[in-house]
Amino acid sequence: NKPKNRNGSSSFPNEMGHTTTLATCSLNQWALDFEGNYERILRSIQVAKKQGATYRLGPELEICGYGCNDHFYEADTFMHSFEVLAKLIAHDDCKDIMVDVGLPVMHKSVRYNCRVIFLNKKILLIRPKLHLAEGGNYREERWFTPWSKVRTVEDYYLPRVIRAVTGQTVVPFGDGVVATNDTCVGCETCEELFTPNSPHIHMGLDGVEIFTNGSGSHHELRKLDKRVDLICSATRKSGGVYMYANQQGCDGERVYYDGSAMIVLNGEVLAQGSQFSLKDVEVISATVDLDDIRTYRGAIMSRSMQASESASYPRQDCNFNLTTDNPLLPPDSKRAVHFHTPEEEIALGPACWMWDYLRRSGMGGFFLPLSGGIDSCSTACIVASMCRLVCKEASEGNEQVIADARRITGQKDYIPKDPQEFAGRIFHTCYMGTENSGKETRARAKNLASQIGAYHLDINIDTVVASVGALFAAVIGKSMKYRVHGGSDRENLALQNIQARLRMVLAYLFGALLLWARGLPGSLLVLGSANVDETLRGYYTKYDCSSADINPIGGISKADLRRFIAFCITKFNFPALAEILHAVPTAELEPITENYVQSDEADMGMSYDELSEFGRLRKVSMCGPYSMFVKLVEKWKSLSVDTVKDKVKHFFRSYSINRHKTTTLTPAYHAESYSPDDNRFDLRPFLYNAKWTWQFARIDEKAESLKADSGRLDRMEAGLLPSQVSSSAVASAAGEDGDVNPAAATKRVARSTSTRAKRKN
Repeated sequence: NKPKNRNGSSSFPNEMGHTTTLATCSLNQWALDFEGNYERILRSIQVAKKQGATYRLGPELEICGYGCNDHFYEADTFMHSFEVLAKLIAHDDCKDIMVDVGLPVMHKSVRYNCRVIFLNKKILLIRPKLHLAEGGNYREERWFTPWSKVRTVEDYYLPRVIRAVTGQTVVPFGDGVVATNDTCVGCETCEELFTPNSPHIHMGLDGVEIFTNGSGSHHELRKLDKRVDLICSATRKSGGVYMYANQQGCDGERVYYDGSAMIVLNGEVLAQGSQFSLKDVEVISATVDLDDIRTYRGAIMSRSMQASESASYPRQDCNFNLTTDNPLLPPDSKRAVHFHTPEEEIALGPACWMWDYLRRSGMGGFFLPLSGGIDSCSTACIVASMCRLVCKEASEGNEQVIADARRITGQKDYIPKDPQEFAGRIFHTCYMGTENSGKETRARAKNLASQIGAYHLDINIDTVVASVGALFAAVIGKSMKYRVHGGSDRENLALQNIQARLRMVLAYLFGALLLWARGLPGSLLVLGSANVDETLRGYYTKYDCSSADINPIGGISKADLRRFIAFCITKFNFPALAEILHAVPTAELEPITENYVQSDEADMGMSYDELSEFGRLRKVSMCGPYSMFVKLVEKWKSLSVDTVKDKVKHFFRSYSINRHKTTTLTPAYHAESYSPDDNRFDLRPFLYNAKWTWQFARIDEKAESLKADSGRLDRMEAGLLPSQVSSSAVASAAGEDGDVNPAAATKRVARSTSTRAKRKN
């Protein structure tokens, strides 16, 4: 054995051979799919070895899958995870490469989320997670306990299935690092990168040169840059190599894990994996010169001072070289980081999530009620994007995609080549018109379906609607009328809801039997198309077409969907979308007259832009009614205090009255930070005191206080003096920089909601 210095690297810093090739990966794991997960892990190790890597890093809890949830309470999950680990350790392809895998481990009757590092049939270290993820969609402390013994390692007694392979009885368990002959490796797991006092800070000061992070991080619009900044900053201040692995795909939940595996040296990206992909296994590698770390660190004297005083980590010695003395192995150079635009994220993320759901559900395709509006057309465009991704992967020889496409279509020798042709096999749309539907929306739906290649139906459901109304009249002895025909608000709403709910019933009927009618095997998944803003406001009918098997746009705002539709016009060459983009959003559930055309924003009593503002303040900024009012009074200076007050009160009344609807939400792709998803992300009561008496009283008091300020009153209600008008005021009125323009929105919203808004049903 070579003598070791304190940081675990060779005592001879000037000897040749400091380049090493490191590999990380993104894997499309599936919760509790132990056989499939094993095969994908093994394949990633095989690819890493072919790329010349001496270290392979995998995602968090990759053996069992991250989304096991309450299955982590079961002893079976731990037992099967160790069985898979034993099979990996014993496999010949796992020799001569240091392998870092994630799995749950029970130690002293406590469950831990762990990394296991093994080499040549020996476990070197079991490293439990120190800081668990508890925000947003994450509930790790429900199942696991954080390891709180910093820089402490204990004996872990291995189960028999592992002892039989390794010949070991006891291995180190705890907050330690692995020292090879030439460097030192330390682990982080997902959330530990995001914490203020991250372990890599202290490991780096103690001489650890290679940091690994096996993660289970999901996609959210505009989130990747934050993750990349954290990964780069981890080594920018004090040097080192940071390896990041992530899951990629739908492992059985509402989130999509968005890959983006990465290798960073001294704050510069050397390798980056794809964010969205249909590949089950993606391995990236980079060759680094460890001397680049040492010279980088040596030039930072303040770091050297702190490092000389740092506490030591327990080191697990390993007689193995990660580096090579091959002079023909040059280090990789830095590269630019690739970020998708939000429109590309919408086109790719939900499409990959839907493909995983379709192929793993055993169903034969999708059924979508296509109304000709922005929401349902956005869902259709995402399916079209999925078809393009499938055909692209098939053309590149992706055997798993080809096998899945053959199973879905029921054609043994089928290879998807043309997106339109493939859509015609697996994507079914239907326009369900009534006497209240417009010719324009019917034509838009038909034209878009044709351009996508979908199997399209155009039907009229008036007879079904009339029969339900006739049944009610026969039982009650009264007939319902729309408001425009002299009916009450309650009658008007009931007649709208009959149409909406019948569409849901018919969607599931066609979803069950449409493939049978076409002489094809299987059934169809029903797709929903309610956006995040309408869900937040409760502007939909409970158990209407928002009720479906999955909803790819349920976490996306109306504003983002508008931009996505504009993107699809040119990206996918769908000219039918141009008219849809500029049409006024309408439910088409009431009769059209010379004096009245139904409008979504008028029905809601607020604009979609305002809804997004309310949503972000409620969830992201964690504002109640009073705090929201105070913030919006400052932001919406073009409106009077009373107008802002009324808008905030109207939002909270509408939100609280309709919150019960979120308890039955269709599982939706998580994409937005202010999603009202009641399943896990946004935990709130569903029975509110919708009067908000105390909170609204405080708003009233604050409003009166503001109006008492004469200067404030002059600025906000009398308007600025001509000499005071500035370019910023003009910009605010014009809605520049993407800010909400409430004054303009108020003009668009012709009347308030009280009776016209969708109510608790």
